[in-house]
Amino acid sequence: MQRLKDVTGDVSGAFGDLGTLLPYVIAALGLGVLAPTPVFLGFAAGYLLVALLYRLPVAVQPMKALGAVILTGGLTASETAWAGALIGLILLVLAATPRLTQVARALPQSIVTGLQAGLGLMLGAMALSMMAEGWLIALPALAALGLSWVWPRGPWALLVVASTLLLGTPTEPLDPAVPPPDTDLSARAVATGVMAQLPLTLLNAVVVAAAVAHSLYPGRADRVNERRLAASSGLLNLALAPLGAMPMCHGAGGIAAHHRFGARSLVAPLVMAGVCALAALQGPTVIAWLAAIPTPVVGALLAYAAVELMLSKRLFDARPDCRPVIAITAGVTLFGGALLGLIAGLIAEKLRKMLIRRRGAPTGE
Repeated sequence: MQRLKDVTGDVSGAFGDLGTLLPYVIAALGLGVLAPTPVFLGFAAGYLLVALLYRLPVAVQPMKALGAVILTGGLTASETAWAGALIGLILLVLAATPRLTQVARALPQSIVTGLQAGLGLMLGAMALSMMAEGWLIALPALAALGLSWVWPRGPWALLVVASTLLLGTPTEPLDPAVPPPDTDLSARAVATGVMAQLPLTLLNAVVVAAAVAHSLYPGRADRVNERRLAASSGLLNLALAPLGAMPMCHGAGGIAAHHRFGARSLVAPLVMAGVCALAALQGPTVIAWLAAIPTPVVGALLAYAAVELMLSKRLFDARPDCRPVIAITAGVTLFGGALLGLIAGLIAEKLRKMLIRRRGAPTGE
C-alpha cells in the first residue's frame, strides 16, 4: 500500500512544474520560433538525464529570461539555438573549475534565502496574473491542488491537468515553419540571450537550486551540487539547443513544484521523460492539446510552486538580525531581478556585519 502511495505521489508530482513549463513552451511553439518535436525531445532527454544522474525529482525548465526574450520577438530560431549553446558552453567551463562551488559556498545563507523568496514572489506575481484571466476556473483548481496540504502525495496535479484536458477543446493542430539554425553567431543573440539569462541561471538554477534540493531532500541530495547542476545544464544546452530544443535549466522553483505535488524519487522525472517523448511523437498536434489547458489552471499550478519556493526552512530558521537582509534581497529580486537582488543582498549583508561589529556581537547567521 505504501509503495502504491509513493508511485501515485511521484506520478502526480511529475506534472507539478507544468505551471512553469507550459506558458513558455506553448507561446514559443505558437509563435513559430521553435518546432514541437525537437522541443519535447529536448525535455525528454533532460528529464531522463536528471533521473539517471541525480535520482531525485530535479526539474528541467525553460530558461525564463531567454524565454521572455523569445516571446517578445527578441530572438529568431537560429539566435535562440546559438544563445542556448553558448550558455551551455559557459556552464560547462564553470563546472570544470572548483571556483563555482567556492563562490556558491561563500554566499551568506541570508542572501540565498532572500533570492529564493524573491524568485518565489516573482512566480507568485506571474501566477496571480494568469489566474486573474478567469477566477471561476482558477479557484476550483486552487481548491483541488490545496488537497496536497492534506495528502501531500495525492495525485492532485495530475487530476487537475487531466480533467482540464478532458473538458477542454483542442484547437486546430499547428505546424509552424521553423528555419534551421544558420552558422552565423549574431551579436544580438549574445547580448539579449546570453547576458540576460546567464546570471539568472547561475543564481536560480545552480546556487539556489542546490540549496532547495538539500533542504527538501536532506541526506539524499549529495549528488545535487552546484558544479553538477551547471554541468548537466551545460551539457543539455550545448548538445540539444543547436538541434532545435528550447534552452533548459534546473530551476529552483521547479524542484519545489515537483516536491509540492508528491514527487520524491527518480520515478517522477522518468514519467516526465516518457510524457515528453510521447508529446514529441505527436508533433504539432500536442500544441493544440496543451493550448486547451486554461491559463488560470496553469496559474494555479504555478501559485503552489511559488509558495513552496518562498517558504523554505531557512526562512523560518533565520536569525532576527538576518531577516532584514532576506527581506531586502527578496524585495529587490521581485522588482529588479535576481542579479540586482544579489547585489542588494551583498550590500545589506555587509551593512549588517558592520552594525554587529559595532555592537560587539558575533556575525554568524
